[in-house]
Amino acid sequence: MFDTVVRKYNNWVKYRRTVDELSRLSNRELGDLGITRNQIEFVARRGRG
Repeated sequence: MFDTVVRKYNNWVKYRRTVDELSRLSNRELGDLGITRNQIEFVARRGRG
């Protein structure tokens, strides 16, 4: 059970880090990556694991 809590926390940290990093990019930089600002959370969730 403790492993599950730790794993979920680590996944959340990775998600937040990804959202924060992508949010710092300009719209042009995001476009170069093929994503829009509205897709940041989706991309961060999909990237976990």
